[in-house]
Amino acid sequence: MNTSRIAAVGIVVVAGLWIASGHFLPHESAESRASVRSDGVATKPFRVAVIEAKVVEHSRKLVLAGRTEADRRVTVAARSGGVLTELRVRRGARVQEGDILAVLSDDARKAQVAQAESLVVQRRTELEAKRKLIVSGAVPKLELVNLESQLAAAEATLAAAQAELERGFVRAPFSGIVNDVTVEVGGVALPMMGREIATIVALDPMLAVVEVSERRLAGLRVGDTAEVKLVTGESQPGKIRFVARTASQGTRTYRVEIELPNRDGAIPDGISAEVAIPVAPMLAARIPRSALTIASTGDIGVRTVGSDGTVAFNRVSVVEDQQSFMWVAGLRDGARVIVQGQDFVRDGQTVETVAAAEVAATVN
Repeated sequence: MNTSRIAAVGIVVVAGLWIASGHFLPHESAESRASVRSDGVATKPFRVAVIEAKVVEHSRKLVLAGRTEADRRVTVAARSGGVLTELRVRRGARVQEGDILAVLSDDARKAQVAQAESLVVQRRTELEAKRKLIVSGAVPKLELVNLESQLAAAEATLAAAQAELERGFVRAPFSGIVNDVTVEVGGVALPMMGREIATIVALDPMLAVVEVSERRLAGLRVGDTAEVKLVTGESQPGKIRFVARTASQGTRTYRVEIELPNRDGAIPDGISAEVAIPVAPMLAARIPRSALTIASTGDIGVRTVGSDGTVAFNRVSVVEDQQSFMWVAGLRDGARVIVQGQDFVRDGQTVETVAAAEVAATVN
């Protein structure tokens, strides 16, 4: 019995001494194992590739998706009665301002003009014949006023008859392209008053229309240049012609129009376009897209190396996104940005730096 008790007490004492040794005796930590190789020699700091950030005034661009839109579009309708007797245009035809698109039946309009012209001649002859008598005093002067008013009324009747005759010719209100023709000769002979004849669009100039949010509206001014890239791959420079001052009720965005020269009509109406508008420059640095990283707090930034070789996280804001490079704000001029190895180091760690070009040469 005494032997068993002594053995048990001995086991407890040994276990206690072993546990206490972890607190009082030196031991190897994870950090010491990481910094010391198997032969007891300290390892070199982790190597990272860096570039020196150069903060400059960057003229950033506001890139928006939009569409082309004809400068003017109108549906021409008949302004007089009669039936269609002649159609002088077809879909796709180019017309100049004042060109005749269609002709309506006469319906005695020429006769009304001839009758009005005859009345004007009669009233003018009567006035000239009695003017001498009025001057000599043979006829009262009041008769002169009566004759002049009759001549003026006859001339007004002639002007109205000529205007009605002109309404029988449907003309183009401006130069453009006939986009659609909605009538044809030989159809049902219905009265044409108010009926649509054709749709005309003006393609020169062409407009590129985008919708800009209220946050991006500042800095956009009429007359500023813009670059428009069409979905067909063509690029065309233009100028801002209009910036809306009232937001759309549905989208809360503002309409912006860019005017594009289009004399040959090569830019069609209604195709997709990407508009790049330069806005006010701001201080920014150009870094590779791959240099961006996300901190544990969710902030977007880059890792930099101080003069003592210590790694630090630097939060940045994106100014402009370009395919392989980005312009960011929030870096000081000359900051050493880690562009290779930033995901394998932590804040406060001491690292060895090498120029990014040097590393690229070594890899190649």
